[in-house]
Amino acid sequence: MPSPFILSPMQRLIGSLTIFLALVSSSLASEHVILTGGTALRKWENYRVEGDRHDKWWANFVRASTLQMDILKAQEGRSPSITWYVYKKSYELRGREDGKPYTTWITEQAQKRGAKLVWIHSGDDFIQKFNRLPAAGTRSFNYFGHSNKHCFLFDYSSQILGVSAAWLHESDLEKLSSRPFAKKAVCKSWGCYTGESMNRFWKQATGTRLIGAKGKTDYTALSFGQMPTVNGRWVR
Repeated sequence: MPSPFILSPMQRLIGSLTIFLALVSSSLASEHVILTGGTALRKWENYRVEGDRHDKWWANFVRASTLQMDILKAQEGRSPSITWYVYKKSYELRGREDGKPYTTWITEQAQKRGAKLVWIHSGDDFIQKFNRLPAAGTRSFNYFGHSNKHCFLFDYSSQILGVSAAWLHESDLEKLSSRPFAKKAVCKSWGCYTGESMNRFWKQATGTRLIGAKGKTDYTALSFGQMPTVNGRWVR
């Protein structure tokens, strides 16, 4: 009688297949999330003094997002699984203002990098869609867009001068499920001031730390192929 501790060839094959399928499943569940807010309209921003004008270039947040995708690919040595949430309305409005198909261009950038593009229309819309992601699969989260110390401003100076018509406030974060986040998920907001209050609410809601800016962020470095910087410091 063969020893019960010696596996037959069939048992070894089944064991190998089980391990392989588990590894594949784990890989497929690994996700990077990028959330991108909208751009302002020039017809509103041109009323400001020159030094206070926002979004002269429509694609600040879009370019920062695609640069982050490229960084993830370089780090992993392969095409990572990315879900890209983008606030659509302001790019539709800015596209009409500039006479450019910005939403089409954004779609093409997502396709080029193999990212799953998900258009969002409000803070609640983002929360509902994010909460459907697989459990413990989100390894990183990055936000690019306007913000203040209390919220992500998906829309800013797009429909009304200096006013946001769509946002994700720190008081709304209690509705954001912690379930999709991996245990050591790296989360970062590249918006202004979100390291001064919102990051604390993020930690309470999701169990993950949100790296945020104490001070204003500056997207000028995009011109040199570099990520935005902070006029202050990054805090957790």
